[in-house]
Amino acid sequence: MAARRMALIVEYDGTRYHGFQVQRDVPTVQGEIQRALGRVSGEGTGISYASRTDQGVHATGQVVAFDTRSQLPGEAFVSALNHYLPPDIVVKGAFCVPPDFDARRRAQSREYRYFIWNSPTPSPLMSRRAYFVSRPLDIAAMNDACEALVGWHDFAPFASPVAEGKSTVRMVYHAGVSRCGELVTFCMVASSFLTHQVRNTIGALVQVGLGRSDADTFRLLARSGRPGVARPALAPHGLCLVKVNYPHEVAFG
Repeated sequence: MAARRMALIVEYDGTRYHGFQVQRDVPTVQGEIQRALGRVSGEGTGISYASRTDQGVHATGQVVAFDTRSQLPGEAFVSALNHYLPPDIVVKGAFCVPPDFDARRRAQSREYRYFIWNSPTPSPLMSRRAYFVSRPLDIAAMNDACEALVGWHDFAPFASPVAEGKSTVRMVYHAGVSRCGELVTFCMVASSFLTHQVRNTIGALVQVGLGRSDADTFRLLARSGRPGVARPALAPHGLCLVKVNYPHEVAFG
């Protein structure tokens, strides 16, 4: 029986995982998904993925793809995989995709959000989902600084060390900060992201929001070309991969 390619939309709480990508002797999201797929299909199935989230980072819209000879319909794949997956990883949808579908290379953009609990007191219910900042943040000033992020730019200042010869130029389609009550959300949509780019960016934006820096200083930092100068990188637990966008012909979910 011919193999077919399937794609999954996956949500997970990254708290207890050493990132998405499989590693030896430590729990990873990829490892758990591949283990569950093996139980469902009886195949030693490897998966590809759209974005390699770091240790402690969450997702509501990670996309993975794999080949299988199983003829289970999508709904049955969802039910069976969720039976074998731990409760902090859930498959939200399963879809047949073209044989040449590549979860990473076909993606047109990824959307990440970073959540901050901005209140005089912390929230126990938000402690694993949002970074706590007790002093009020100036959202208007942070959005003024965000204007420097949109477009094609060299984002080396916001990246952790990058391998020599690797390009640090990326396209950012949107960057902005919003507030809903005590929850502040930084949203960034880009063609792809450098290592720790969002966490370094929001760290620098928080300095603007607290009045320790300003939008002009942020713009100078963004255009400096100096690798890794944006600081500090905020903790991973506030970061979430929300959505991966694909061309129309492979749209799903």
